[in-house]
Amino acid sequence: MTTTPLSPAEHLRGLCAGRVHLPGDPGYDAARTPWNLAVDQRPAAVAVPHSADEVADVVRAAAAAGLRVAPQSSGHGAGPFMRRDLGDTVLIRLHELTGVTVDAEARTARVLGGTLWQDVVTAAAPHGLTAMHGSAPDVAVAGYVLGGGLSFYGRRHGLATNSLRAVEVVTADGSLVRATADDHAELFWALRGGGGNFGVVVAVELDLLPYADVFAGMLLWDRERAPEVVPAWAAWTREVPESVTTSLRVMSFPPLPELPPFLSGRQIVVIDGAVLEDDDRAAELLAPLRALAPEMDTFARIPAAGLTAVHMDPPAPAPAVADHAVLAELPEEAVAAYLGEVGPGSTTSLLFAELRHLGGALARPAEGGGVASHLEGTYALFCVAIAPFPEAAAQGIADAAAMCAAMAPWTTGTHVLNFSDSPVDVASVYGDRYERLRAVRAAADPHGLFVAHHPVA
Repeated sequence: MTTTPLSPAEHLRGLCAGRVHLPGDPGYDAARTPWNLAVDQRPAAVAVPHSADEVADVVRAAAAAGLRVAPQSSGHGAGPFMRRDLGDTVLIRLHELTGVTVDAEARTARVLGGTLWQDVVTAAAPHGLTAMHGSAPDVAVAGYVLGGGLSFYGRRHGLATNSLRAVEVVTADGSLVRATADDHAELFWALRGGGGNFGVVVAVELDLLPYADVFAGMLLWDRERAPEVVPAWAAWTREVPESVTTSLRVMSFPPLPELPPFLSGRQIVVIDGAVLEDDDRAAELLAPLRALAPEMDTFARIPAAGLTAVHMDPPAPAPAVADHAVLAELPEEAVAAYLGEVGPGSTTSLLFAELRHLGGALARPAEGGGVASHLEGTYALFCVAIAPFPEAAAQGIADAAAMCAAMAPWTTGTHVLNFSDSPVDVASVYGDRYERLRAVRAAADPHGLFVAHHPVA
């Protein structure tokens, strides 16, 4: 009698109190599905740990079985896995490893590895504090800060990764390490902007910001106004102080009953963001944009926890494809190129083409910062298309690429890794810091156990 040898992944069964799912198991499809539903990731197994000890058990078992490990929290940034074979990889989904502890006196928060930003800002709010969160409430903290992190507080306070004070990470040998500026300093340096190349992050400690409320909101026009609004915003951003962080999007919505009337079936221009000034000064700074007579103006003093809703990111998982670039400048010729792709009369499939204003503290290297403590460039271009079926995905990818190509004369060649859904030349992102980053990777993960969205090789 012969027996069928166990697959490597079978050796992981029973870990995480049975929350390890293999292909064919009833829970496999649900466990492997990221927030970005366009990514059909099919790993050898999916583990759903509830503790750092369970993470360590999975890492050790995967290594012993000859498998690799890919950490993932919400799966918003799963795009790079769309093009990667995960058949030899255990996907560690951290979405059930959650929790926030706020130290109001120290103005810090300890955040478990799968926690979403909305949970952090909700926990911080009673103390008159907030965090350097992104534009969506349901993005996980860990992946965002490890990749840099662009916030509406960014031009005043820099990249969110600079707010990290400690990172608790399970390394390749299954050890739990707490990396800080004083302990495991090289690893701490690499984690701040180096992504998931060095282990599975099970908790982070963050500095919080002393904002109980903030002047924030959006301005909205019909797309027909784009030839007037876009150059006006571009000129305005060249003059505003670092207290102002905004984005501009040209957006196209299908006619769907679940959308509010001001969005359903509309093509619009939206400017949104935050102004870290008192009400009178904020109104003074916004006056040139308000002079363009938007049909909707929601800028006002709001609780800081409400800033996560200003950008109107999708409230539920969705299939999407994207492309991205960083621009050194946005002269009149660049504005014309942008409008040529998404302005009035265009038939692009893009849900939106976004320009985020950078500069200010985002552009300055942080004292004692990590591998990605600043971002060279003045605007981030981010293009997204909804991709419910392969043909829509192909068209969306083509239209996003066309926009990036049109803006190529003004790009820097670098990237914001949080926005990069396709493989990028990570050496170009890190520049002269790349060899040092590679050395840290070789020391922390000598056998290449961990699979990151943007691998450091």
